[in-house]
Amino acid sequence: MTASTRTPYGSRTLTVLAAVALAPVVTLTACAPGSSAPPPAASSAQPSPSSVRTDAAALGNVTLTVWDQEVRGGQAAQMKQLNAAFEAKYPNIKLNRVSRSFDDLNTTLRLALSGNEPPDVVEANNGRSSMGAFVKAGQLRPLDAYAEAYGWKERYPDTVLRYSRYSADGKLFGEGNLYGLPQVGEVVGLYYNAAKLTELGLQPPKTWAEFEAALAKAKAAGQVPLQLGNLDKWPAIHVFGTVQSRDVPAEQIGTLAFGRKGASWNTPENVKAAEHLVGWVDKGYFNKGFNGQGYDAAWQAFGKGEGVFLIAGTWLLADLQQALGEDLGFILPPGATPDAAPVATGGTGLPFAITAKSPNPDAAAAYIDFITSADAMKVLTDTGNLPVADTARQSVPAGPQQDVFTAFGTVTERNGLVPYLDYATPTFADTLGAALQDLMAAKASPQEFLATLEKDYKAFAESNG
Repeated sequence: MTASTRTPYGSRTLTVLAAVALAPVVTLTACAPGSSAPPPAASSAQPSPSSVRTDAAALGNVTLTVWDQEVRGGQAAQMKQLNAAFEAKYPNIKLNRVSRSFDDLNTTLRLALSGNEPPDVVEANNGRSSMGAFVKAGQLRPLDAYAEAYGWKERYPDTVLRYSRYSADGKLFGEGNLYGLPQVGEVVGLYYNAAKLTELGLQPPKTWAEFEAALAKAKAAGQVPLQLGNLDKWPAIHVFGTVQSRDVPAEQIGTLAFGRKGASWNTPENVKAAEHLVGWVDKGYFNKGFNGQGYDAAWQAFGKGEGVFLIAGTWLLADLQQALGEDLGFILPPGATPDAAPVATGGTGLPFAITAKSPNPDAAAAYIDFITSADAMKVLTDTGNLPVADTARQSVPAGPQQDVFTAFGTVTERNGLVPYLDYATPTFADTLGAALQDLMAAKASPQEFLATLEKDYKAFAESNG
């Protein structure tokens, strides 16, 4: 995820769960010296699976400093509960927790990692400008040996782990060493107002054709088919990503989103996707003035009954469920047939990583293992979060929350999650967001739109080696 886009459990700025004060929260415990292994010389240094120690109780007295951004409602609740359980299980390990808002964390983390005494465990934005830069600078420790020792590769599907993978030089995103583990997941899909569908004599669409037929029928009935607020430019990235995944093969989307050299935006499939989106604008499927409406205003309007569908991520679940109750529904973007393999834009919350200079990597890995375990996924569920693993197996009430859990569990288990498009280059979020505004305002043709993307993409891919 990147700081300029979404706001689920990591890099967004929306209040997803119950609002709490966003000032930094610092929880300190008594310091106790201890070391489980010397720090590596650089992030490329890896222990062997046989050399790591997984018996956290045998590591001696250790104090782990953990920086996180779990400051909102259920996010804060799950972290508090899991930290208390960890310290109860391992009384030899004390946690020095420093909790900041995402913006504060993003501002201070780069400086902290370059110092002589950085935190042991940090939540690091997995985009190129953050995690990629930290990896390149040798400031994060690769976790592959721990992943093998703890079985993390069995716990997480490849489509989730790749969001925390970089080559040792930080150039390749989505492959290479593993540098972190997330707790929560997210996927972009279709929120719908069930009451409005009933008024229109419709059921939740099971195919893409049914979805577009529903948009047309809603428009004819004087309803707002699709609610959108694109003043901040990035929201249309999710809309375009959803449309693109119907016209462009998932493998091609992944190649583009991870910024691979040799890929191109100038393809017939992407032209078709851009034309498809323009067609929705021309047909009046979006609310009037969508380019001048803020994101918050858009989803809040949808929550008040203005709009039949909203293309957005699972991070809006709590707010929309509070507004619409059982009238809220959520589905993955449907395919050509009801049984088509699911493909949807999505990702993870900020991964928890171990700093390269941490003197306590074994204890840090034990902590990350604990807060991402099967038991932790149940705690996340109970506190209103969307766990990134074992999602479909969680017990949640029937209704919107179950819809979201089922959708995310299905798309991850069937390897249908495709990356956010703004991952492509360090500047792509701004480039794509502005280009989509122009495309949807008829200030640029589909071909001009793609040429703008190609310029940014090619410049980065060629300079990135």
